Amino acid sequence: MGNRKPTALLAAPAGWPKKLTIGLIPVEGSAQITDRFDNLANYLEKKLGIPVELKTATDYAGVITAMQFKHIDVAYFGPKSYVEAALRANAEAFVIEVGEDGTQGYHGMIITKKGSGINSIEDAKGKVWAFTDPNSTSGTLVPTVYFYKDLKIDPEKYFSRVIYSGGHAASILAVKAGKIDVASTNDLDMARGDGKEWNKDKDFNVIWTSKLIPGSPMAYRKDLPESLKKALKDAFLSYNDKEGLEKLKLKGYAAVSDEIYDPIRDQIEVKKQLAKK
Repeated sequence: MGNRKPTALLAAPAGWPKKLTIGLIPVEGSAQITDRFDNLANYLEKKLGIPVELKTATDYAGVITAMQFKHIDVAYFGPKSYVEAALRANAEAFVIEVGEDGTQGYHGMIITKKGSGINSIEDAKGKVWAFTDPNSTSGTLVPTVYFYKDLKIDPEKYFSRVIYSGGHAASILAVKAGKIDVASTNDLDMARGDGKEWNKDKDFNVIWTSKLIPGSPMAYRKDLPESLKKALKDAFLSYNDKEGLEKLKLKGYAAVSDEIYDPIRDQIEVKKQLAKK
């Protein structure tokens, strides 16, 4: 959980949990992702007056299940994993990430290694492909719909091998190392490691970019006390710690409602229909 030291706390209002547990989908290794959210967790402890614990899981489904069984109170989801959590785990989005450029969303990308000679989807035929996690939006859902609906190709037949890397950082690093020929990720996760773990312009070709995807939300369980839900929303909306936002590669958080994720539900439906064919 990083090197966070609990803050001196006030007594929590009646009905609030003694501790707030936040689940984080594993877009990167657990140590890296908890480190990125450390400043935010410290801020929430001071703002809410209760201890805050960060938890991650080995896959996206683990975070959805943890919320379903009330092991976590709040979660950082991607759009698709949020839609699944709203369906199965009583999750409700309350704020959305705002990118450093002010957009409330991000773009899916397909990348290859610079100098590989793979500069288009046509060049990638017969190569090794990586999705991220089955519940990832930009890492699996968006490229799958693009392959079947727009390109009319079946990735299992088009590529020599299809794997799931487990997370965005894993996919990006595998392409950089030449272990994977072509992979799907997104511009936000690419920006998070740029200049540290990789150099976007020197290491990669971006051979496809998606339309804007609604940003990743923070969601709480609907059964939390109304006063806590309001306090959480207020805290996220006022979060302006420069160092913490720099770690998250965000400008901040904005209020959001569930229906902004309806286009993701539509894509999931398209994917289901395509799977039946």
